Order: sequence, then C-alpha cells, then structure tokens
Amino acid sequence: MRQGNQTAISEFILLGLSNQAEQQNLLFVLFLCMYLVTVVGNGLIILAISLDPSLHTPMYLFLANLSFADISSISNSVPKMLINIQTKSQSISYASCITQMYFSIVFVVIDNFLLGAMAYDRFVAICHPLSYTTIMQPRLCILLTVIPWVLSNLIALTHTLLLIPLLFCDSNTLPHFFCDLAPLLKLSCSDTMINELVLFVVGLSVITFPFALILFSYVCIISAVLRISSTEGKRKAFSTCSSHLTVVLLFYGTIVGVYFFPSSTHPEDTDKIGAVLFTVVTPMMNPFIYTLRNMDMKGALRKLINTKSSSL
Repeated sequence: MRQGNQTAISEFILLGLSNQAEQQNLLFVLFLCMYLVTVVGNGLIILAISLDPSLHTPMYLFLANLSFADISSISNSVPKMLINIQTKSQSISYASCITQMYFSIVFVVIDNFLLGAMAYDRFVAICHPLSYTTIMQPRLCILLTVIPWVLSNLIALTHTLLLIPLLFCDSNTLPHFFCDLAPLLKLSCSDTMINELVLFVVGLSVITFPFALILFSYVCIISAVLRISSTEGKRKAFSTCSSHLTVVLLFYGTIVGVYFFPSSTHPEDTDKIGAVLFTVVTPMMNPFIYTLRNMDMKGALRKLINTKSSSL
C-alpha cells in the first residue's frame, strides 16, 4: 500500500488529450464533429429499424441495441470533455467521475455481449436456415437482449463498489480525457490488489466468452458457406455477415491494442489514442459499416429519407 496524506477528495482533474493550449480549439472541433456524426448515424439506424417492418428481425434488434449503446458510450465521455475545453476547466466532481466510470464499463461490456449475440444469430441463419424462426423466437431474442444489459450493469456495479472504499492520497490528477477504471486504480494509494484481480478475471471473462462464441460461430459459418456449390450462393451468404465481421475485427482489434499490451511497452499518450479509437472512433464507424455494406439498411435509410423529404 502506498502511504500519503489520506484526505478525502471532492474532485478529479482530467488532463485530457493534450496540454498544448493551441491544440484545444482543434480538439474541440474534431471531437464535436465526431460526436455529432456518431449520434446522427446511430440515431438514423435506430429510427430506420423502428419504422421499417422488414427490419423487425433478431439481427436488427441487436443492431438497434448496439447503436443505442454506441450513442450512450460516446455521450458518457465526449460532452464532458468538450465542456472542459470550452470552459478551460479540467475538473470533474468525485460523484460524476465514479458515475462516468460506471457507465463506461457498462457500455464496454454490453458491446461485447451484443456482438456475441449477433454472431449467434448469423450462425443460426446460415447453418440452420430451415430452423431459424423456430430457434430465434421472440422470447429468446428478448433474453439475448436483456441479459447483456443486466450482466453489464452487475459487472459495473461490482467494480464501482470495490472502488468507492479506496483512498486517493497524494494526487487527484488523471492523465486521461475521462474517468476510466484502470487510471483510477493507479491513482489510489490504497491496496488495489483485489480490484486488479477482479478487473483481470472479470475483464478476461467478458472478452473471452463472447469472442469464443463469435469464433465458433464463424468457423461453422465458413464451413457451411464453403459447402455451397454456387458462387452466387456463397457471395450472398458471406454478405449477410460481412458487416458484423468488420465491426468485430474493429472492436476486438482495438481492445487488444489498448488493454492487452503491457503499459511499459508504450507511453500514456498511446493509451489515450487507443482509448479514443475504442470509445469514439469505433462507435462513429459502425453506422458507416452497416449502411455501406448492408443492402437492407441502405434501403431502409433511403426510404426514411424519401419519406421525410416528401413530408416537407
């Protein structure tokens, strides 16, 4: 345990992405644009799925939840960062910091589970097409949607309850642009061995189980597609899951880059860049991936835009 002045702190200081004053306006404009693109893009996906009956299927139910999680994830960190840049204040209250950390965990975990559920849906659709409607009944779809939200909140609550008793003695400065669990543990002067053990075990489980399900699903999907005799049939089968596979590679590739390399191998700036890719860029890219590579979503968005245009 690190010793220090054990005075209760009321706020943390977020150093942000840069301490260069001349870069703040650029960062503000850049992150405001990314935030608006993410909210509008994912919002259009949710709206299109809600209004188009042809998209009322399990895959698009999971996609709507993923889009909602992406909007919530970026809204959890970027607005506060923009406010801090605009007001030239780097402070965040203790309660707000803990709340921000809680929801950042929720949305990381929910993305993992939803990507696993979407992979299972594609596995059933391609490997067992005749039994698809029998297997993917509304009750199962609701369970595959609700259970990830419940589990993600339980996991976030566990980490939060373990963090609250910790003391922050010598410093309240976080070298980050939002309150993340790992920097808070590094800052604490209490014994964080239990916290780090739980973080490792739970974090590894949260990533490993959905990824194992995704890997198993795609091994079966590839095997099933290769048995299709026609080239057109293979192309159509692969096209139904290409968007999901692209998002999976982007999501897990970023996780590996940010969380699985020892911190001694790269500086803190690299950690922050990785966190930006994970919490900001990935949610922004998902709408483009699903609209550019998915004919159903293209058609639904085109119909939505035409309907809005004709009503004006």
